[in-house]
Amino acid sequence: MKKNNTITTAIAAMLTCFSFAQDIHFSGMDYSPQNLNPALAGANFDVQANINYRSQWNAVAAPFQTIGASADMRIPNSNQDANGNFAIGLNFFNDQAGEQSMSSNNVAINAAYHLKVNENSTIGLGMNTGFGQRSLAISGGQWGAQYDGEDFNPTLSSGEVFNNPTFSYFDVGAGALYRFSPEPKSRNNNGTVVNIGLAAYHVNRPNFSFIGVEEDPLYVRWSGFANARIGIGTTKMAVEPAVYAQFQGPNMELLLGTDYRFFLSQETSAAGQPGGTSLALGLFYRNQDALISRFSVRFGQFDAGMAYDFNLFSSLREVSSARGGVEVFLRWVMSNAFDSSRARI
Repeated sequence: MKKNNTITTAIAAMLTCFSFAQDIHFSGMDYSPQNLNPALAGANFDVQANINYRSQWNAVAAPFQTIGASADMRIPNSNQDANGNFAIGLNFFNDQAGEQSMSSNNVAINAAYHLKVNENSTIGLGMNTGFGQRSLAISGGQWGAQYDGEDFNPTLSSGEVFNNPTFSYFDVGAGALYRFSPEPKSRNNNGTVVNIGLAAYHVNRPNFSFIGVEEDPLYVRWSGFANARIGIGTTKMAVEPAVYAQFQGPNMELLLGTDYRFFLSQETSAAGQPGGTSLALGLFYRNQDALISRFSVRFGQFDAGMAYDFNLFSSLREVSSARGGVEVFLRWVMSNAFDSSRARI
């Protein structure tokens, strides 16, 4: 009975993926900035690179695995009096879902412009242009028509027709960002930084159908977020609250919580990131899904950590035994990449 329930739940999850295509997500959303908003290219660092790996639903069926990587940089501006600068970014992800190895790949180029509106604030606009590819290994599936009344019979026809098991598409998106970063009152915790953004992905509604007979346009994904680093007085501590909201067709995801950062040593800030060594512990909540614990360590230009999803609020809680997924992330920031021509943002 338990095996049947597991299979039924896994099939239901897979059918959900077929019915309403959804984008990937990470529990460390801040470590996958260009999946969050294209205007984040060049917003906070001179040069940065991020790598993410996520594996989930291992306790239910074949795990869903996602790998993401991105890099972005501010373009040098020879005019030291300029009140803005351009930035570019490159983003990639690969997602493998379920027994049928439903695979999604996407490569995107982002371009952004950040305008300094006063001593403490900038406004950025970003454009996302990408190319996606999706495929399905049909032979790995088990279908209802292959149940012979007593058991699964692989010799029976599935009755399923996929005219388009592999296809590609062109993708377009855009975003806007507001960044607030006043002069820090204390070097112990590097003060305050606030980012607020809104973006739309898949605005051209590319076809996303394996059937190939009728158009099945991908829903626009609306992405809104606000995150911050707020130094606590003159202490060597900071809170880093964040809220991320994603809306895609009938689907909605809300992720909110905070990290608590403890600075063990301080050095001169590099490329927008506090130097020295610090540790962060965090707790986040994803609506109707999971409670997420996070841990990260920052050492100079490197920032590495992991997150674990406790599947406490999902309909799959019983079969997953509350085990949702594990995620690891890494960020590398280049120090003063273009010191002689650094933009004034």
